[in-house]
Amino acid sequence: AGPRSCTFPAKLWLLVNNPRVRSVRWDARGEGLLIDQGLFERELLGGAPGAAGEAEVFKTKNFGSIIRQLNLYGFHKLTVGPAGGAAGPRLGPAAEGDSADSPDGPRHHFWNPHFRHSRPDLLVRIKRLTKANKEKLDAGLKVPSRLLDDLQC
Repeated sequence: AGPRSCTFPAKLWLLVNNPRVRSVRWDARGEGLLIDQGLFERELLGGAPGAAGEAEVFKTKNFGSIIRQLNLYGFHKLTVGPAGGAAGPRLGPAAEGDSADSPDGPRHHFWNPHFRHSRPDLLVRIKRLTKANKEKLDAGLKVPSRLLDDLQC
């Protein structure tokens, strides 16, 4: 499948599992996402071929648009406390290395219950929270997911 059929969560899952991508990684538990903003902007939003091997991973060059996409797909930003611990849904203190900032700038920690290191099967449960989808979910209706084509984005 081409990039058009690849959902944002599937792209993100492929990137975080790509050993050549340094700007986005799993937290110590494999349950959260750590994004090094400065490095992410250079590595994945710069327009030049990056570590992912593609000239254009995302359609935007604006990091704020990536944050909006994370929010639209139900990711929650976790706050990192003074001791480097993360406070958020069902998460306790973060492990060493999960600090708030890096030499490249801010580090963001995001969490989604269906975004897990060894569980690509859960990605189909991540829904884009459009107004129509929110109304369907509030009414108890099912929101369909696009197929992931075995994560061949």
